[in-house]
Amino acid sequence: MASVGYIRVSTVDQNTERQLAQFKLDKLFEDKCSGKDTNRPQLKAMLDYVREGDCIHVHDISRLARNLSDLRTLVSDLTNRGISVKFHKENLHFTGEANPMQDLMLSMLGAVYEFERSMALERQREGIALAKAQGRYQGAKKRVDDAAVVAELDKGTSIRETAKIFKIAPSTVQRAKQASQAKDS
Repeated sequence: MASVGYIRVSTVDQNTERQLAQFKLDKLFEDKCSGKDTNRPQLKAMLDYVREGDCIHVHDISRLARNLSDLRTLVSDLTNRGISVKFHKENLHFTGEANPMQDLMLSMLGAVYEFERSMALERQREGIALAKAQGRYQGAKKRVDDAAVVAELDKGTSIRETAKIFKIAPSTVQRAKQASQAKDS
């Protein structure tokens, strides 16, 4: 029986120290990415790692999932495998035993976290729209000059290698290439 911790923050700049620091854990998995879905490398690694009899410790429900469907699926799949899930902030412990009150709390709190995330995204969209209307929104600053990217491609460097050189995504290289081609035509 292993005590396994799962920690998640949304960005690499955020601090994970407040989550599960006071617990002795056999293994800890930590993601620094959005909880909007379950496509997270350390979440997947944890799901592969845990075995029947293990207990997963999570600081709060929103750290495991930010939408109700994913939350219910994760907890259900884990408890069906004989793995318990403990949410410390909410003081909820799911073991697979039928507990209507805990199921209600999971659904209600999960819905609140999902609503909270959708409201934050809506406020962000509204703020961007207002800033654009006032001419103050420029979008993200470019990390590299498109001309430098195209010059590297013109040397015969592949898109993937160019992306590695400039530490950008291959799709960014592709967009710079397409923009250059459109400008030349």
